[in-house]
Amino acid sequence: MTLNMQTKIPVLVLFAPTATGKTALTLNLFGKSSPSFFKDKAEIISADSMQVYKDLNIGTAKPTLQEQSELSHHLIDCIPYDKQFTVADFVEQADWWCKDIYSRGKLPVVAGGTGFYIRSFLLGLPETPESDLELRHKLIERCSQEGKEVMYQELLTVDPESASKINPNDEYRILRALEVFYLTGKPRSQFVINTSLRENFDFITIFLERERQELFERINHRVDIMFDSGLKEEVLSLIQKGAKKEMPGMQAIGYREWFEYDYNTEQGLEKIKYNIKRNSRKYAKKQYTFMKDIPGAIHIAATDSQKMLEKVQEILKNKACAIDLNNDLSNNI
Repeated sequence: MTLNMQTKIPVLVLFAPTATGKTALTLNLFGKSSPSFFKDKAEIISADSMQVYKDLNIGTAKPTLQEQSELSHHLIDCIPYDKQFTVADFVEQADWWCKDIYSRGKLPVVAGGTGFYIRSFLLGLPETPESDLELRHKLIERCSQEGKEVMYQELLTVDPESASKINPNDEYRILRALEVFYLTGKPRSQFVINTSLRENFDFITIFLERERQELFERINHRVDIMFDSGLKEEVLSLIQKGAKKEMPGMQAIGYREWFEYDYNTEQGLEKIKYNIKRNSRKYAKKQYTFMKDIPGAIHIAATDSQKMLEKVQEILKNKACAIDLNNDLSNNI
């Protein structure tokens, strides 16, 4: 398919926290073995800030190789876990993949649970100043000498709103927020955030939701499965290869907890499992805060997987004229 400057690319955006049922839904809709009208008509762009890292498989609930063979996924297993992958990197790469997927006659589907990524993709990034290398190096040097805990406390003082949205272990985002403050004299949270959808895409935005207690039970069960599937062995293998707690990938829930307790004792293992469950539940709650007030978003209860599937299919059928992928979808409905 040839794209021109006026082409408005249709994109299905599917947001839901971990353990909600995104992977099963996308496979049932678009997988090669799906009975759906939309079988093999889409490719997934992962909006998960940690599945992008190589070798982090069990702890990030990454789609299996079998699932990836059923449905193409992008932005998975791309980056070494000692490298930083920013929201700006995500938006840039997601834009590229949307154009590429659509040019090949398929529907781009941005799916994941990192609300900050999806919100930035839908609305665009705030206009913060470009990085100042000299200042950045000074902040990095201070951080290495004083520790990220001190830098985070400093951010709490000068920009408490930004600090509240940043994990205290996320050295990159802590230093970036401090950099913006010292460059401009304004907290990063004061920079204008877009409230309207970007105009170069035709977004179909769907939020999958579960009642809180049910979601928490699913999260707890998923963590139990991770341990049964070899999470400890995966993490110890990474540590033996040189993984350290300050590396970006090791700050993911499911990995950072292993640096906090002695995993060689039964008591330590129980504390690790408990904290992974607790941190996962807290993270799931937090992700919804990033997704407030998204224009045009459709909220669907995920309690009944069949009804959820039927509802999403209905929405896509109603948008078939807008999607119109080489007319294949319209002709099959």
